[in-house]
Amino acid sequence: MRQKLQSGGHRSSERLRPVDLAREHGLSTQAIRNYEEAGILPPTDRTPHGYRTYTPLHAGALRAFLALVPGHGHQAAASIMRAVNDGAADEAFRLIDTGHAQLLDDRRTLEAVESALRDLDPAPGTAPAAVPGPGGTFIGPLAERLGIRPATLRKWEHAGLVRPSRDPLTGYRVYDEAAVRDARLTHQLRRGGYLLEQIAPLIDQVRTAGGLEPLEAALSDWRGRLSARGRAMLTGAAELEAYLRLRG
Repeated sequence: MRQKLQSGGHRSSERLRPVDLAREHGLSTQAIRNYEEAGILPPTDRTPHGYRTYTPLHAGALRAFLALVPGHGHQAAASIMRAVNDGAADEAFRLIDTGHAQLLDDRRTLEAVESALRDLDPAPGTAPAAVPGPGGTFIGPLAERLGIRPATLRKWEHAGLVRPSRDPLTGYRVYDEAAVRDARLTHQLRRGGYLLEQIAPLIDQVRTAGGLEPLEAALSDWRGRLSARGRAMLTGAAELEAYLRLRG
């Protein structure tokens, strides 16, 4: 159980009201109380009449949490703050490391998409191969290759993102080179956070245009969001460091 911080030491004698913390960030006083109850803010003292009293330490915790959210997300930011407030700094650092590792993984995913697009970009005057042949594959092997479930491929087919043919003897789905290409692009874009309805027009444009230029804007947007997330993590780290100094 978290213990209340004692007066003195790293805790300033300055007393703040919930509204003082809320006003700076455009929050409600109820949000401040919720953050305290969630462990995002350290425990408060109470006046003889039962009112919460906050200090610059709580203001620093709130600034750190709000700065962490854009880079790590609300849930991870809350877990980081709870770990710090419980005196488990190493756990907080582990959570931060996890966020940076996920960002790196997302960057690698983007690079993989860009590499896939370069590999799939047809030579001038040609179109992507789409004729079934010996290279055709069935749903199970393709799903295993992509690391997804066959049901996911069927869902993508229903959404028009992948168009397998059918084996005339068995009725099984057969994915030719073009269908494998569409499945791979869909998989990579889903990993990048795109919804099926956002992917559909991109796949259609690739099919009809015979080129991959339509994806350039989406990739540029994705790259920008990753960069913004990286900068947000730096801002969050600076505010968390300031909060750690306040705690002493």
